[in-house]
Amino acid sequence: MKAILRLDTRQVISKVDDRIYGTLVEHMGRCVYHGIYEPTHPTADDMGFRQDVMELIRPLNIPLIRYPGGNFVSGYNWEDGIGPDREPTLDPAWQQMEPNEVGTDEFHEWARRANAGVMMAVNLGTKGPEEAMNLLEYCNLPVGSKYANKRAANGHQEPYKDKVWCLGNEMDGPWQICHRKAEDYAAVARKTASLMKMIDPEVELVACGSSWHGMPTFGSWERMVLKEAYDKVSFISLHHYFVNNGKNQPEYLASAEEMSSFISEVATICDAVGAELKSKKKIHLSFDEWNVQNIIHGWPDNKSDLWTIGPRREEYIPTMEDAVVFGSLLNTLIHHCDRVHVACLAQLVNVCGIIMTENDGACWAQTTYYPFLHASAYGRGTALREELDCPGYYVKKYGDVKYLSTSSVYNEEKGEVTVFVSNRNLEENGQLTVKGLEDYEMFEHIVLSSDDLQASNTLDHPDRVVPHQAAVEQGSVTLKKASWNVLRYRKIKN
Repeated sequence: MKAILRLDTRQVISKVDDRIYGTLVEHMGRCVYHGIYEPTHPTADDMGFRQDVMELIRPLNIPLIRYPGGNFVSGYNWEDGIGPDREPTLDPAWQQMEPNEVGTDEFHEWARRANAGVMMAVNLGTKGPEEAMNLLEYCNLPVGSKYANKRAANGHQEPYKDKVWCLGNEMDGPWQICHRKAEDYAAVARKTASLMKMIDPEVELVACGSSWHGMPTFGSWERMVLKEAYDKVSFISLHHYFVNNGKNQPEYLASAEEMSSFISEVATICDAVGAELKSKKKIHLSFDEWNVQNIIHGWPDNKSDLWTIGPRREEYIPTMEDAVVFGSLLNTLIHHCDRVHVACLAQLVNVCGIIMTENDGACWAQTTYYPFLHASAYGRGTALREELDCPGYYVKKYGDVKYLSTSSVYNEEKGEVTVFVSNRNLEENGQLTVKGLEDYEMFEHIVLSSDDLQASNTLDHPDRVVPHQAAVEQGSVTLKKASWNVLRYRKIKN
């Protein structure tokens, strides 16, 4: 298979907002308890946070972590998780017990230690505008008012100054606690946004969009919400999980086509509403839940260990095949960086996690950890427009799909161009020729691949699928079949 990629560093899509390399930490399953937090673990620090997990998180250089959910937030009283007097409460979203040992203050401290920012979500399920206002005051205002003084009394004098806030979570979904109809959510989102802007005019607010592309209300939901809250919000959210059920491999490998269509359709709706309102403002997109889910061996059991702390929920084990698809999804976010300014991989640890742990035991990186690590490390700069000539295959759902999924990012300051490539061809290696970089030389080729497409990393074999350095080729580059590749070029010095 031969392919040609044409680039020109003067032909750009947009600057990549670093926040597309965000993640989600939800009080769900073992993400917090037995994930990032386990006071009895041998590596626990002074606050009970696992340092073996932290050692895997820090290299990801995550700019933004969405917290505390997720479905959890729609039934969460944030005041249960602050101060010295805390009691366990029920979490109806996931039928587990919330000990309230980790709350707003603890998580902000953990994020600080992880060198990450926080994207807070407010409860618009069981709560409403007043509680959202109080939480914003607690997090962002200097001392001198009731809730800011409470924060100081709890040992945190300086405000956290969280910039991005989610107005609820998946409120279009019937599964959501206190699910709302579009007109009801639109009204409460507008009221909450107005109140929050009065408290802190600098916050960027995210209105709930559709929970996934296939929702029956997709489109009409976005239009209703935006017509009400357009002038108050900066973003509308998108959520989508791409499921590997083993029944249609060609379609699954082409999942990025659906992500791309979803983004384009929501952007079109945003612009149409803006035009109707005669607004000069442009609404951007927050793809704040996305991931792959491997259910070839069945869906996880979310009904086990009811009303316990840290039960197993939504724990998937991604394979090499999933990593190829995962890489193509990252490429799609980069391609749409002109509209997608925030994205959150869901989630970070255990629950759909790219990092897995054992209770009081080891932790390890999943296959999908590595494309995310590479994109975050080398995908910061300006996304380039591409012309890709490449053979492909036909999928009934999407039509013609190219074997290669690519994205290219130019870092002018460093004089570097990075090309990310997912090779979706399962039968043969590829030969890729990159044109337009005659003043550049390749200096690194990172490859993630395996002879076994269903190989995964496990507790017993944590390094079964890990990246390796391939030979640097200045002409045509060899791409192994079913692989993720990072091609790094630097400007040749005269």
